[in-house]
Amino acid sequence: MVEAGAWWTVLAGPALLLGLAVLAVAGDAVLDARDAGRTVTLTAVVRPFLGVPRALVAQPRRLPAADVLLWRAGVITVPVAAVLSTLVIPFGNRVAADLSVGVVWFNAMEVLTWAGLWLAGWGPNAAFSLIGGYRFLAQGLAYELPLMFALISAATGAQSLRVGDIAAAQAGLWYGVWMPVAFVAYLAGVLAFSFLGPFAYPAGRDLSGGVLSETSGVDRLLLQAGRWLWLTSGAAMAVPLFLGGGAGPGLPAWAWSLIKTLVVLGVLVWALRRLPVVRADRYVEFAWVVLIPLTVVQTLVPALVDLNR
Repeated sequence: MVEAGAWWTVLAGPALLLGLAVLAVAGDAVLDARDAGRTVTLTAVVRPFLGVPRALVAQPRRLPAADVLLWRAGVITVPVAAVLSTLVIPFGNRVAADLSVGVVWFNAMEVLTWAGLWLAGWGPNAAFSLIGGYRFLAQGLAYELPLMFALISAATGAQSLRVGDIAAAQAGLWYGVWMPVAFVAYLAGVLAFSFLGPFAYPAGRDLSGGVLSETSGVDRLLLQAGRWLWLTSGAAMAVPLFLGGGAGPGLPAWAWSLIKTLVVLGVLVWALRRLPVVRADRYVEFAWVVLIPLTVVQTLVPALVDLNR
């Protein structure tokens, strides 16, 4: 049974999210070194973090006719939404906010990232960042509906929108096993709303970084941190939705939650380096022709099972 946590769990969730995000960045650095044929050393692992102190003291970029208020609001929204999404994710048998609509809350925070990235692209009043913002909106048209149907599949199976109830309903069989389409669609959605790896199109190199092109210093650091925080939050949410939460033999629930989250996060980080970047228009076509019909059919499976009980 999942219980709402004390005040300290509100701080523990974001702290754990940050720690896992650091591990994800370090793991990505290791894969980068291996792909480049370099020896994996401690320097290679910590290289992504060496620029953090410099970014904290750097002056933000100033552009003519930029809407600074919208720009800053967008930059801040991305990491803040990622942190807020963790409030409903159970860690073992504890959760910061055991909301009856926890799945809706998580999805709402993810959709809030749409607004954040759009503002971050619009605010600088520059071509590359604006196109990057449009690219994310186009990408959202492709991934959002399959992601929502994946969330609905898990909620339908448990007949509840409470994340703890969904985890508890998988005592017999994980949803990731008998809802594989929903599980895969959810993982693809995690990569997409993190705009990393195959879904890094909004921050593409052909646009000199797209939504990141005009950011510098703390602004750039916040957007980059938001990407990895969302990747970690999505990996953690996959555990109660599709992998039975903290259920498992021999170890306490919190240990199983951590182990499963690390496994999912490892798979996602591996995918970042192994899958090519997908153009938003190509993924929109694939999503609407193939992925959405499959996830709709997947959603009908738990609905029919519940009707026959």
